[in-house]
Amino acid sequence: MHKLIMNEWIKIFKRPGTFVMIGLLILSVLATGVLTKMYGNHPKTDHTQWEQQVSQEIKQDQKQISELPPTAVNVKKNLERKAAVNQYRLDHKIPPVNGTTGWTFINDSSGLISFAGLFTIIIAAGIVASEFGWGTVKLLLIRPIKRYKILFSKYMTVILFDLFMLAVLFVSAAVLGFALFGTGDGNNVHLAYSNGTVVEQNMLLYLIKTYLLTSIDVIMITTMAFMISAVFRNSSLAVGLSIFLLLMGGTVTSLIASRYDWAKYILFANTDLTQYFDGVPLVEGMTAGFSIVMLLIYFFVFQLLAFGIFTKRDVAA
Repeated sequence: MHKLIMNEWIKIFKRPGTFVMIGLLILSVLATGVLTKMYGNHPKTDHTQWEQQVSQEIKQDQKQISELPPTAVNVKKNLERKAAVNQYRLDHKIPPVNGTTGWTFINDSSGLISFAGLFTIIIAAGIVASEFGWGTVKLLLIRPIKRYKILFSKYMTVILFDLFMLAVLFVSAAVLGFALFGTGDGNNVHLAYSNGTVVEQNMLLYLIKTYLLTSIDVIMITTMAFMISAVFRNSSLAVGLSIFLLLMGGTVTSLIASRYDWAKYILFANTDLTQYFDGVPLVEGMTAGFSIVMLLIYFFVFQLLAFGIFTKRDVAA
């Protein structure tokens, strides 16, 4: 199996486009760092009066919460989260981060995970469909290897490529962030809000967890793109539909969730597991266990379609 995966890995890196993808990702991190250094690296609070400013923010948030209509549930929850974190800062004498640091830059760069995901989707959409397009699928299937092993090796290669791009993003953001902004005041603690309480977390562990949990969205859409590639043998359809869902799926789901509880069964309501460890659930009553079960259901449906059709398809024509 590892030889099949290695063969697929070599195929990917023989393409010049792969290095263009990596270069564009690093260039995006570099551009973000330069722009932040030039225009956005300003202190957020006066550290000599931070307690007074944080107290004022708490009062403003509480006032806004009391004025919100009953339908603004998500806005209210986010304001309650912000107020709880600020109150914890006051109670435990933990000042807010003053300006941009290497740690905050890594955290902000997590927004580029979706950008990295676009490249993974392109790989996933073409890794099977291209074999049919080039006619090389017959050369694969005449080998004394089970079809499911061939398809599984391709899927594992896609997941490894996604993790590779995630590592490139994290490392490049860390190197550039600490080079441009330093480590700050040495207070490497993140205040997370979970189940109505505030907890302290190590910043490095928090960032690693954030990157991994945020990438679940990309992995699920990549799995869907892989399924479309295997079922329909059309990379354009897989890329177009997957990118559309990556960009719009979460937004549309949030709008539905603001009015209907059944939105919790939609895939994109469950891909953001960070909502259970540092935030508030999209729909009241949702739990981490529920989201994991829903993700597994969608995952197995995608894989059942991909492997079921690929292993039974007649490619003689």
